[in-house]
Amino acid sequence: MGFISRVLRPAIVMLLALTLITGAAYPAIVTAIAQVVFPSQANGSMIVVNGTTVGSSLIGQCFNEPQYFWGRPSAADVTADNPCGYDANASAGSNLGPTDPRLVGFVPGVNTVGLDGSTSATNPFATTADPYCVPTDTDGNVVIHPSADTTYAKNPDGTYVCYSNTILERAIAYRQANGLAPNASVPIDIVTTSASGFDPDISPAAAQSQVARVAAARTAQGMTEAQIQAAVARHTEQPLLGFLGEPRVHVLELNLDLDGVIQ
Repeated sequence: MGFISRVLRPAIVMLLALTLITGAAYPAIVTAIAQVVFPSQANGSMIVVNGTTVGSSLIGQCFNEPQYFWGRPSAADVTADNPCGYDANASAGSNLGPTDPRLVGFVPGVNTVGLDGSTSATNPFATTADPYCVPTDTDGNVVIHPSADTTYAKNPDGTYVCYSNTILERAIAYRQANGLAPNASVPIDIVTTSASGFDPDISPAAAQSQVARVAAARTAQGMTEAQIQAAVARHTEQPLLGFLGEPRVHVLELNLDLDGVIQ
């Protein structure tokens, strides 16, 4: 009885007490305070339009239509069936190193290899448009370890089909989609993925580079480039306290504004 009364009973009482305090009372109190003081944040910072939840201000969505502003590329479960990424069940960045060909391409003097996989001073897969081209095989798979028996996919003009998710290939496609010059600078955030894969914001520079395309796609709606610019300005957030962070544009809210849903 001595052991039970002196050791076991106090241990059980402390376990039950701490379970109730830390596992029930404390979470309940914090939840109640959050619901009163910060209800939006406590419930996921949801954006609700006419009673329908259309997204969260903290989570990006896929936009690839010309009449919308596009967010950052997403590496969250990009597959052939889901090329846009943004899969809510697979939050992740690309996690590729700074010399990985799938990120930076085949850079001469850094990571280039020959047709047989041996070290090379030049990139044998280079094309006029993409000197850092990383080839794909005939099944569409990226080839970062070439070998003599690999069969590569080629374009009608005989050039290699380049892997589309390197930074340079993304930049090439982005310039073409937005009517930019082949040598125009492209904001780095619009061709690189975020760590989460769900970044809801882009830089003001990335938004500005899309204004002409969005305005052209919305001409039939009577929207002018000046109106598009005004919408971008409305949804450009400045750094917290003027110096914490960077200016940013919220993509979902901006697109909802263009659709006349919110302002």
